[in-house]
Amino acid sequence: MSSSSVQLNDGRVQNRVENYTKFWKKDPTKEEGADNDKRLDSYTDVVNGYYDGATELYEYGWSQSFHFSRFYKGEAFLASLARHEHYLAAQMSLRPGMRVLDVGCGVGGPAREIAQFTDCEIVGLNNNDFQIQRARKYTRKAGLEGQVTFVKGDFMKLSEQFGEGYFDAVYAIEATVHAPSWEGVYGEIFKVLKPGGVFGVYEWCMTDIWDPSIPEHKAIAHQIELGNGIPEMRPLRMAREALKTVGFQIEHEEDLAARPDPIPWYYPLEGDIRKAQTFWDYLTVWRMSWSGQLVSHNAIRVMEFLGLVPKGTHDVGESLKVAADSLVRSGQQKLFTPMYLVVSRKPSN
Repeated sequence: MSSSSVQLNDGRVQNRVENYTKFWKKDPTKEEGADNDKRLDSYTDVVNGYYDGATELYEYGWSQSFHFSRFYKGEAFLASLARHEHYLAAQMSLRPGMRVLDVGCGVGGPAREIAQFTDCEIVGLNNNDFQIQRARKYTRKAGLEGQVTFVKGDFMKLSEQFGEGYFDAVYAIEATVHAPSWEGVYGEIFKVLKPGGVFGVYEWCMTDIWDPSIPEHKAIAHQIELGNGIPEMRPLRMAREALKTVGFQIEHEEDLAARPDPIPWYYPLEGDIRKAQTFWDYLTVWRMSWSGQLVSHNAIRVMEFLGLVPKGTHDVGESLKVAADSLVRSGQQKLFTPMYLVVSRKPSN
């Protein structure tokens, strides 16, 4: 391993964090097809570089469940995250004793929550060593090691790792958008499911309103990609088509972000503390305010200087600001959804 590719003792790889932002041109008008192809070909490095740098920042600002959720009026931030996870599990009819795969499990927040909610057995799959270490630590602390386990793997090669027909159910929460193609990852999920098995997903998509021929629309998708470690953003209809192409029967689908909720899913990113739903959520919302971001910005600079976080973490943090801005704007314009819910089934025969 070269000196520029130093493996840190926590599972992170030094140069992956430093090189992350080099996969994009800051000016989206200068992006070429070759840039997109390079990200797709290097999706493992793109995703790992992002999460090596962003994981601790996510935990600081978002807890251990790295996803969005709907809000009821007065509902606490953490309660809404848990309800979003429960809703997916309920839509999939997960039951005690089922063997379930969590594709792209992060640090295991949803896996632990769903395991306790349903009493099923969950295997969390992740290709990032740093996140796996943290997931196992949190799971031991919760006393759930016998019910929730974690393995390293590539979600484009699930059948190689598990064999066909291994799981009763598979879910993915805002994770499969990182795949170089939906057909590829959905096809692998299809293979590892038993006949009659269920797949539930909250997918990140550009909505049908989004038009890549409009420069502003193209730019906002580019900013979502850069800010969130995504090789390529794709429209919702392509996710639906991919599921059908690989053989799934769609039983239920809905863009939950399209519901007329009085509190939008992106409100915690707006940084407007007047919108905090509970007293404890003032801190969550403040972290995304201008003053909260200023504090985080300077703290990360100091920690990087002192060697407490890998070099490049500050740049990844800056990309998270791009992410927050682009997600809010695209949410307001209904150009993007982080919660296209689809429940699909593998035919029984």
